[in-house]
Amino acid sequence: MGMLVASGCGSNLLKYEKDQSFKKIDDFESKVKIDIPADPEDSSETGAATSTSGESTSGAGSKSPKTSEPRPTATPNPAEIEAAAKVKAADARVAKKTPPATSKTKVPKTAPKSAKTSKAKGGAVSAPAVPSRRQPELESEVGFEGRRPIKDPFRVGEKVVHQVHYFAVSAGQMTIEVKPFAQVNGKKSYHFGVGAKTSRWYSGIYSVDDKVSVLMDFETLVPSVYQLAVRETGQVKESRMLFQDGKAMFWERKVTEKHGEEENKKEWDILDYSQNVFSAAFYLRVFDWQVGQENAFRVADDGENLIFRGKAIRRERISTDAGDFNAIVIQPQIELKGKFKPVGDIFIWLSDDDRKFILKIESKIKIGTLVSEVIELKP
Repeated sequence: MGMLVASGCGSNLLKYEKDQSFKKIDDFESKVKIDIPADPEDSSETGAATSTSGESTSGAGSKSPKTSEPRPTATPNPAEIEAAAKVKAADARVAKKTPPATSKTKVPKTAPKSAKTSKAKGGAVSAPAVPSRRQPELESEVGFEGRRPIKDPFRVGEKVVHQVHYFAVSAGQMTIEVKPFAQVNGKKSYHFGVGAKTSRWYSGIYSVDDKVSVLMDFETLVPSVYQLAVRETGQVKESRMLFQDGKAMFWERKVTEKHGEEENKKEWDILDYSQNVFSAAFYLRVFDWQVGQENAFRVADDGENLIFRGKAIRRERISTDAGDFNAIVIQPQIELKGKFKPVGDIFIWLSDDDRKFILKIESKIKIGTLVSEVIELKP
């Protein structure tokens, strides 16, 4: 059995002394296979990878490949040379007598078996239906070829660090990363990471050490998985979400000082091309943002199917600890069943270039304003 441990100060992180079984959610792991690079610092797409169980999927590891020694050349046998020459001469005589094929040569007309099933009533072969525009129609076509952005904003190794302030006091840091590509059920996927941790001073009020991993299909830009680990004052939580076969499946295992262990599972039907609540922050970056224009996409979260709508309201130049940037300011809104859902006043500053880094976030809450701004940027 596990044990809850908290020090005298109630603001400290809740610790849960239990084996790794708390982090392992068997139902989730039985439905998906995730292979990620073993060492993010040194790995590439072709490097060794680890699965959800942490086992390496490549036996080569970091060892150099063995080079084979050159084989000695055999000495030709005179009899074999003479026999080969006779065969070659015979082949030449046969080739001389055979006329070359011309365009007049009749080829038997054999229709493929599948042609019968593809004919329409008039006898013409019907082509498979192709959408006339990028899907879903809710989303803009500008800057895309099908589902892929013409200019991919993501680079492996990208890292953006934000300082988070509350009432002008440093509350902690947030890190946004693009990690080496992963494989989800055999498909190439982006691997995004976000971490949030409170400063030592603010941890005296409330402690946070949260991490989320997001996996998004490379071709469709649809998320398949997110894995969330929460370590905060009063609670420890592990969450998993999987988008598969038109359904969202959510698992949560939580321990709190007040209620002890709790488990939650949820499943619901989702619309095609939906984002999850974490992938949405990255998906924002693939769109072409112009002042006065709006971009929208689907989001599935907490048993509901929502619409994210963001409007570019202005361009401005901002000065940060990481440097000066041209930025475009986005104001997001959430729509549920045709009605806007209150989310408070939130503004997002994206770099006004092809990369669209998240430079700043400002969120007005019930008491005060949270401001997150870039202090370090590794493109």
